[in-house]
Amino acid sequence: MESESESNVNFVPCIKWVKRGVASTNPTNVQLSKDELVQIINETKQKLSISGNQTQSSGDVAMEAEVGSTEDEFNFNDYDKDDGHRAAQALGIHSLAELPAEADDHFSESDDSEKEDDLIKATDNLILVGHVEGDASILEVYVYNEEDESFYVHHDILLPAFPLCLEWLNYEPKQPQGNYCAIGAMSPIIEVWDVDVMNCIEPAFKLGKPANTKKKREAVGHKDAVLSLAWNKTYEHVIASGSVDQTILLWDMETQTPNVTIKAFEEKVQCLEWHKFEGQTLLAGGCDSTARVFDCRSPEKHQTWKLSGEAERLIWNPLQPFMFLGGTSNGYVECFDCRKGKLWSLTAHEKEVTGLTISGQCPGLLVTASPDETVKTWDFNDENLPTLINEREFKMGNIHCLELCPDSPFVIALGGDKKSSNFTVYDLQNVDSIKHTFESRELIQLVPDLTGESRAATCADENLST
Repeated sequence: MESESESNVNFVPCIKWVKRGVASTNPTNVQLSKDELVQIINETKQKLSISGNQTQSSGDVAMEAEVGSTEDEFNFNDYDKDDGHRAAQALGIHSLAELPAEADDHFSESDDSEKEDDLIKATDNLILVGHVEGDASILEVYVYNEEDESFYVHHDILLPAFPLCLEWLNYEPKQPQGNYCAIGAMSPIIEVWDVDVMNCIEPAFKLGKPANTKKKREAVGHKDAVLSLAWNKTYEHVIASGSVDQTILLWDMETQTPNVTIKAFEEKVQCLEWHKFEGQTLLAGGCDSTARVFDCRSPEKHQTWKLSGEAERLIWNPLQPFMFLGGTSNGYVECFDCRKGKLWSLTAHEKEVTGLTISGQCPGLLVTASPDETVKTWDFNDENLPTLINEREFKMGNIHCLELCPDSPFVIALGGDKKSSNFTVYDLQNVDSIKHTFESRELIQLVPDLTGESRAATCADENLST
């Protein structure tokens, strides 16, 4: 019987907006026959049985998925302690493992989908939402349309592991540009799913392979959970990943192998972001309370800055190419200039900063969020300390993630852990103080393709000259 703590677990650890116009207007709807579904379920049951036996024989300590401690409500500290039975629950496929052998009685081949509801409009944004509910891990694909005021789950994908971070990309080897979501999870394997395929049961491709002693094959990729992902929009075949194993891997997705391994950190790597205009410049942060900027052509050369706490969030300022901000585990937001060092430090929240975003369209708009249950909007003017414009409680419990919409400069998405309200989209212009502060500012349209080359050369020379 499901425990009370298990049934109460219902939260959103990660989200990602998708720009308008990149999704397929008419997503592919995969229709599986009853026999195919039965075969998949039975194969999954067999794999779980084998996995459970192997894990138990190795003497691993069983993972308790949720504990009563308020300090570690979701037991992240012990996520890598697993056994076969608990692994099945954490992977979100516990229910499949318990289906009886005559699983074909549970399915029919009827198709009651509404094709009209499946269509994606050119004015639709998608929001990719990592959702954990009970023992299930799910990628939900929401449709948000500001003009029509529509907001609903378009389709979802059952995930094999607890999602920790999401990244959107349009790249798949030997395929035209598409609409994909890379998922970092408690598993070391990164899965890339095609968001334009409904009822999808397999990722488009994977990055990483487990070791196989029988085949004498060594593991490929990370050795532990993947905490951060960053796709390189300049070099589209490259994606960076940061892990609990304290490394950053630069993957060549064409060959699905890591070409570069960066071992500069002394703790977990939680934050990654490529520079907006410099394809070779990577910002990274870790639990060793440092932020580092790498020139990935020679990653042994890098700049390092000390943070006041563990790096929870790091972002480049999209309007100032030398500047980045960091949110820390002790509630600080700190601003750095790659040429000058730390510019300022601000006590923003009572707890860690789990949401940090700067608008690339509305100058000065900075938004932060925290498990202290508040979202704060700031007026941010380059090197000056930000001014607090509004503080709001969204009654979502601990807030785990925050993102600004790439097409609507004042619309945010939030993920929290309150069972009855763990995901929301909100227009900040509904708040009078925010509207009055920013309504007169001229919005900026960034055109990286036209400005990136000249700015990249200047920034790269100065960034990494030390």
